[in-house]
Amino acid sequence: MKPKIAPRIAVVLHNELFGGFIIALIFFLLLLSSCVSNEKLTQSVLLQHASPASSEKSELLNAKLISNNAAPRQAVASADYRIGPEDLLEIDVFQVPELKTSARVSAKGYIKLHLVDRIEAAGLTVGELESLIAKRLEQYMTEPVVSVFVKDFRSQRISVLGSVKNPLVYYVTGQKYLLDMISMAGGLSPEAGSVCIVQTVTGNPTQNDARERILIDLNELLIRGRTELNIPVHSGDVIQVPRSGIFFVTGSVKEPGEFQLRGKTTLTQALSMAKGLSYEASSSDIKIYRDTGKPQREILSVDYDSILEGKTLDTELIDRDIVIIGNSPLKTFIRGIGGAINFGAFSMGKGF
Repeated sequence: MKPKIAPRIAVVLHNELFGGFIIALIFFLLLLSSCVSNEKLTQSVLLQHASPASSEKSELLNAKLISNNAAPRQAVASADYRIGPEDLLEIDVFQVPELKTSARVSAKGYIKLHLVDRIEAAGLTVGELESLIAKRLEQYMTEPVVSVFVKDFRSQRISVLGSVKNPLVYYVTGQKYLLDMISMAGGLSPEAGSVCIVQTVTGNPTQNDARERILIDLNELLIRGRTELNIPVHSGDVIQVPRSGIFFVTGSVKEPGEFQLRGKTTLTQALSMAKGLSYEASSSDIKIYRDTGKPQREILSVDYDSILEGKTLDTELIDRDIVIIGNSPLKTFIRGIGGAINFGAFSMGKGF
C-alpha cells in the first residue's frame, strides 16, 4: 500500500506557513516597538535639554537662583537625609522606655543598641533605619514602633566644581540641596553652561561604592520651575557645572553621555567619544537636534554611512547639540529572536 504523501506535504507546508506568519508577526511587533521607543527617547531627551532663547544664560540663571534660593523642597529634609559617621542619633521605641537611647554612629558607620546589637546605619535614611531596627526587635515584641531623630549632624563634605564662582570642597551640616550648594559656591560663572552633573554615592558612604551620574538641566529647574530637579545632595557627592560648549550623544551608542566641545568637533569624532555605535544602531538614522534660540530645535538628519564613504561632509557640532542614534528594526528583530531561540547545542544571539 502506497504511503499518503500528499497529506504529509500539506502538513509540512501548513507548519512552514504558520511559522512564517509567527516570525512576520514578531518582526512587525519589534518594528513597532522600536519606532515607539525611538520616539519616546527623542521626546525624553529633548525635554531634558530644552533651553530658553537667551544670549546671557549664566546671568539669567544666577538671577533665578537668587530668587528661587528658598524654593520649596520636594520633601522634608530629615526624610531625605542619609545618616553618616559621627552623627548622633536619638532612638525611641514606643511604650518601651528602657530602650530609649542615644547612639553615636562610628567612623565605620555602625551603631550598637540593646537587644539588636550592631547595626550598619551609615547610608540609610531615617525611615530606613527605623524599619531596620523594628524588624530586628520583632523577635522580642509584637509590631514595635521605632522613631529615630538625628540630634547632631556630622560635618559633610560636598564638592562643587567647574564653572562656579568659588569652586571648593564645602563642609556643611544638615540636609542640603543642589541649589543650596550652587548658591554657597557663589553662583554660576560667566562661562558656565546650563547643565549640571551630580555624581552621588550609591550605598554606604564609608565604602568605595559606585557613583551615579545625574544630569540636571538648570533651565528646567530655574527658568521653568521644576523644583523636583532640586535634588538632595549628601556627603561625598560631587557637583560639577561644565563650561558652555557641551554636546550630548544618546541612543544606540556604547557609552552615551555629555561631552566637551574641543575646537572643531565633528559627528564622527563625537561617536568615537561615545565608544562607537552599539549593535542595534541604525547608522542611517542619526539626528542632531540643534538649539537655534527658537522654541523648537532644528533637526538635522545625517547618514553616517555616506560620511564614512566620503559622499557627504562630516557634520560639525556646536554648543548644546543633541545627537540621537536610532535603532535598526532588523537588528533589533535579530537580537530579540536570537535571545529567544536555541538551536541544538548552541544558542543564537549571545555572540552577536
